[in-house]
Amino acid sequence: MDKTERRVSWYSSALISLLMSSPKLLALRENGWVAQFWHFNLAEFLFQVLSGVCFCYLLFYLNLKKGKGIPVEGSFVKKTLNFLLTAVLMLISCLVAGVLQRRLFPNFQFPGIFWSGYLSRFFLSTVFTTIILKIVLLLRESKRKDEEHNQLKTAYLEAELGALKEQLNPHFLFNTLSSLSAIVREDPEKAQHFIGHLSKIFRYSLDQSPNQMVTIGEELKMIKSYEQLLKMRFENAFQLEIAVDQSYSDIMIPHLSLQPLLENAAKHNSASLKKPLKVNIYSNGHNLVISNNLRPISEPETGTGIGLANLNGRFRILMHNDIIIEKTNNDFVVKLPVK
Repeated sequence: MDKTERRVSWYSSALISLLMSSPKLLALRENGWVAQFWHFNLAEFLFQVLSGVCFCYLLFYLNLKKGKGIPVEGSFVKKTLNFLLTAVLMLISCLVAGVLQRRLFPNFQFPGIFWSGYLSRFFLSTVFTTIILKIVLLLRESKRKDEEHNQLKTAYLEAELGALKEQLNPHFLFNTLSSLSAIVREDPEKAQHFIGHLSKIFRYSLDQSPNQMVTIGEELKMIKSYEQLLKMRFENAFQLEIAVDQSYSDIMIPHLSLQPLLENAAKHNSASLKKPLKVNIYSNGHNLVISNNLRPISEPETGTGIGLANLNGRFRILMHNDIIIEKTNNDFVVKLPVK
């Protein structure tokens, strides 16, 4: 029984007990028919209310206490046992409370009416308590199913994210090793620097946070190493300009959001000293924008479509939003929602 169920039990017990004892308030009218059988006594009235509260809460406690008390659900045998135990508990509680009241307040002159009234009150209290119990149990079951659904949803999203990351790293590794093989033949010393920056990128790729989110500041730091790889490949034919406001540094975005966009720009565009490939990363309102000028290569590589689809899938899962892709005659722009 959690905190909310405990509160519902106390409030319901008090309400039921007051409802069952409220007819005794009619004895306050001296000429009323109730006053002919029962003289109103505040202390006796409070005792009656208190005994009703204790009885109702005991029923709630035994039925809602997990693993203990009266079995509330299950087979026909369990349900029958529940009914019998509840009936026995009602009779015992009625007897104990009635005897105590008779001893504490001995002025009552009609024992027959007294016991029939006590039994009726406890019986109706049991009925109302059972109704509320069923409502609480239905809410508990609904809550349990919601929790199971959320757990399954979380597990599914984690598995989907894992699949996306498994797609991303081989895709990046294949393209990078292709560039490395060309650099090794041309300049072995440059290849060593290339491998150094490549190791930083892979270390960053492996040292991800458990929730798959990192700050924009961390992403931009990693992009500096990837920029060096592209400059070793294109030399001065590649230019990267970063103009992200400092206030964006601590904003969280999916891990490895920027690197695939630079990779796509380098893969699908030509670059030369006269017509360099220019990539700009800047902040604009609720978006982090990555744009590059379009210099389509004459014979583009056969693409798998993994890069942008992968990135959009991760943003849809983690940010509950899609990335925005805009293409004009001169530029290719990707907007990442960050706020």
